[in-house]
Amino acid sequence: MKNETAVRSGRRMVLRGVAALALTGLDALLAPPVRAAGLRVGELAPPATLVTLDGQRLATTELLGHVVILTFWATWCVPCRQELPLLSDYASQHAAQGLTVLGFALDSPEDDLRKVQQVARSLSFPVGLLATSSAPGYGRIWRIPVNFTIDRKGRLIDNGWNEKQPTWTAQRLEQIVTPLLDTPT
Repeated sequence: MKNETAVRSGRRMVLRGVAALALTGLDALLAPPVRAAGLRVGELAPPATLVTLDGQRLATTELLGHVVILTFWATWCVPCRQELPLLSDYASQHAAQGLTVLGFALDSPEDDLRKVQQVARSLSFPVGLLATSSAPGYGRIWRIPVNFTIDRKGRLIDNGWNEKQPTWTAQRLEQIVTPLLDTPT
């Protein structure tokens, strides 16, 4: 009797799973971790708004005429911490040419705000928490560092999801960003 009840219970669980799959579709089960299907190099970049640690709002839609790098990082991410000084130096060297870098930290506001503030003090570009900012068109940020580059006309030029080695290097910055800075506003 106990065995029969267990079998029925197991069948019910399987049927519920099949029903749930039928309702949500197989796509939900097989979906890749990134849902940024709208990201197309050469087309308009999705809008993003950084709310800085001091409460300032910086929207990519208001930065037309600038070359914009969106960088997603965290204090606990070693490659991110190695990349940030390079990106900061590059940003300060090219600010007069219209380069704007927006830093989105993935750290949690409750636990790591002081760590983010400490790192932000050493950077030449504005930083905010992703949790209080908005960048939905770039997908769920699951791999960091990841960066996106937007040209002066607001078009996506570099999609960080497509990079096998997404960390900025001096060579990658020279190859991707420097030519954009040489174009007129």
